[in-house]
Amino acid sequence: MKKVFLSALTIILVNMAFAQHVEFGLKGGVNFANLKDDANSNTDARTGFNAGALAHIHLSKTFAIQPEVVYSVQGAEYSSGKMQLNYINVPVLAQYMFGNGFRLQTGPQLGILTTSKFKSGNTKVDVDMRTADVAWSFGASYISPMHLGVDARYNLGLTDISKASPDLKNRVWQLGLFYQFRHQ
Repeated sequence: MKKVFLSALTIILVNMAFAQHVEFGLKGGVNFANLKDDANSNTDARTGFNAGALAHIHLSKTFAIQPEVVYSVQGAEYSSGKMQLNYINVPVLAQYMFGNGFRLQTGPQLGILTTSKFKSGNTKVDVDMRTADVAWSFGASYISPMHLGVDARYNLGLTDISKASPDLKNRVWQLGLFYQFRHQ
């Protein structure tokens, strides 16, 4: 009975998704990440990458919701070494779509920490950080008629990710490319 129920639920959800005109896609790009702290420490951006998948769900001709699952290399560079923070980020973006391919987007993002290390020279040590990060994303994108797009966004960390003092919050600029498979 459980298998029948789960199968029926899956079929219903898939049909609902396609009824809403869902387009799936892949994305990747570069991150320029930093950490904001209460002590105003002097840090430089850590350059990393992001890669993941998206679902672009049309709710109307001009409005869409776009959930994503993205692996993101973040952290910061200090004079004494690099803070290496890696996350699985799940943003859920509300998008306003202009008729010419341009989109404005904003929404919440949940980040799940996968790695937290401090590297100085050849030495890496684990750093005890909070496992969840909540951020707010702001951005814009453009998708061409060939389904290839460019994306620029800023992720403003809202929660303290440090278990110690001072408070630390993520700040990440992302530039990237995406490909959106068209719904038939």
